Order: sequence, then C-alpha cells, then structure tokens
Amino acid sequence: MLTNNIKFKNFLVKSKNLKIKKDLNLLIKKKLDILESLKKNYKYSYSKKLIKKLKKFSNIRIIGMGGSILGIKSIYDFLTNKTKKKFIFVDNLNTNAKYFNDKKKYLNLVISKSGNTLETISNANVLINKKDKNVFITENKDSYLKNLANKLKAQIVEHKNFIGGRYSVLSEVGMLPVELMGLNEKKFKQFNNLIYNKRFINNLIDNVNSTLNLLKKGKFTSIILNYDERSESFFKWYQQLIAESLGKKSKGILPIISSMPKDNHSLMQFYLDGPKKSLFTFFYVFNKKKIFIKNDKILTGYNYLKNKSIDKIVYAQKLATEKVFRKKNIPFRSFEVLERNEKTIGELFTFFILETILLGRALNINPFDQPSVELIKKETKRILI
Repeated sequence: MLTNNIKFKNFLVKSKNLKIKKDLNLLIKKKLDILESLKKNYKYSYSKKLIKKLKKFSNIRIIGMGGSILGIKSIYDFLTNKTKKKFIFVDNLNTNAKYFNDKKKYLNLVISKSGNTLETISNANVLINKKDKNVFITENKDSYLKNLANKLKAQIVEHKNFIGGRYSVLSEVGMLPVELMGLNEKKFKQFNNLIYNKRFINNLIDNVNSTLNLLKKGKFTSIILNYDERSESFFKWYQQLIAESLGKKSKGILPIISSMPKDNHSLMQFYLDGPKKSLFTFFYVFNKKKIFIKNDKILTGYNYLKNKSIDKIVYAQKLATEKVFRKKNIPFRSFEVLERNEKTIGELFTFFILETILLGRALNINPFDQPSVELIKKETKRILI
C-alpha cells in the first residue's frame, strides 16, 4: 500500500541509493518554496468573500495552457460526479472548437503565470464578452493579461512567482476552481500527513531508486497503461510534469499515455515483443457503479462472463497483463485506487511532484525551468511580426 486509498506495487528492479533519502529529508527540512502550496497552511491570494461571490455562476470557462489548466482539468474529470457545475476547458488553439459559438454568460477564469502566454491571450481575446464575469490568475507584474484585466476592471488573483505552472495544481490555480466546484480544498492537501507516513516515504524512495536504475539501462520511455478513462487528464498533467521538468541535457523520461484495455488490440503487441526500451505504469480505479453482463444473452462457450461486471472484466485484463509482463521480465509498477475522492488525488499529486523533483536532483537537472520551450515562443513571435 502507498496510502490507505492507494495500493502500490513498485518495479521489481531494486536499487539502494541513500542519497535519495537524504535529498528528500533536505527538501522537507529546507521548506522548499515550490512545495509550500502542497501544505495545509498555505495562504491563498484570494478571499472566501470572492469565492462566495463567484459561486453563483453555474457556467465556468477556464482559459489557459499547460500547467495553468491541466491540473484542474484532471481534478474535474476524476471527480466529475461530485460537482453539478459545468466547466469548459480552453486549453489549445482550435478553430473548430464548439465553445467559439457559445453565447451563454460565463465566468471566465483566465490563467497564466507569466501573463504573456500567446495561446491564452488569443483565446481570451476571442472568447471574452462584455456580459461575462472575468477573473485573472497571473503574477503580480506588468504583463499583457494583467493590463487586460485592469482594462476590463476584472478581479486579479496573484499567481505566486515561486510556483511554476506545472507545480501549481494545489495553489490558487487549482484550488480556486475546486472551491467553485463545491469540492473540499482542504482534503487535497495531504503533504503534511504523507511526509510522516513511513510507508509512503519508503515507497517513494524505492520508486525513485528503481526508476533511476531503469534509466541507466536505457529505458527512458515511460508508458502509462491507464485503465480509467476519467484519469486520462490526470496523466496529461503528469506527462507535462515529467517531460518538461526532466527533458534536459539529453536526459529525461518520455511519458506516453496508453488507453486500456483498448490498446490491447493495437499497441500491446509492440509492448510485449518490440524493443525493450520502456518502463510501464499500470493504473486502475475501483468504481462503485457497476454495469453487469446480461446473463440471458450470453452464448454457449462464454458462460465465464455470467454475473460479471464490466469493471471485473477490465480488472481481470489488468491482472492478466501484469502476469504476462512479469513472465517476460518487462519492468512495471502498479497503482490501484480504492476510493475516488479529493484525498486520493491529492495524494497522487504529492507523490508525483516529489518523485519528479527527486529524479531531477539525482540526474543533476533543474526540474523547475523549461529553457528550450522559450526558443519556440521567440521564433513564433518573429514569424508573426
């Protein structure tokens, strides 16, 4: 077990590196700024009064890119049954998107740390109408979006400058929308509990050590075998976190999301018998809602499907795939979520953020910048000028 809510099986490839434990202890003792938002005593730059005022809106549109939107989208999809509010996520430049033709009144949450993100500026320019209510989450510095907010006389919520976008899910960026969803933001904050949980800490350290061992063996493609459709957005958040944080100096991990069990019929042959350059993560969520096979429609020879739920069939496929992976000596770890709630996804956010920072330190990489991405931004501006 990783926590009471999450079953965890680590890679079978073991490796002991005391430096990882020392690094983790150092991160906790030093009170690294970027980890502050994971803690329960983190002070948001918005007030309860603002939340109360914004809760009257039932149609909410979030406009952002990358880390500014992926975290909250993952929460919304993972816990969609717990909110009655309708959220629309504008997270790309897409001429054919339906939201461009939507004339309803919206609360727009426009999010960009720098305040100068080209895609966010473009979408905000097209989508914001006079009748809309607008709130901007951005750094307290001169920027396009801050100037636009002032022009519109819109509310500005400060995006703390010490929290990078992909690490911001438990800060204002994620928790203000969470409160509008009617979810309990305090339950997401599990850092204070987890750092004193020996089981969690030992699993985290073993996981980082095993991953480093596999990287040394040339296995840098990390394939997530995701058996829960509602967790796809969560792994898109994870994909950015790992790829953007560690993809530097010709090092890093390339995360790829594979939809299961669908990909048994397309990619599994490659996973099993292709080049052995990958490490795998199995991810499954136990659902309370059950859809059962209709026994009276089962044909002869398939009686083993009788009285089975769709979930049970999917879980059997997961277990079978793990068994085959084990026989073929393909490295994998496994997460099984027992409860779908705020606490569980908060624990997952904490685990993967700490994992990423520890891997960055071990690889001698700064996990908090993304210097090469700036090259494309500059080149795009030159072309448009």
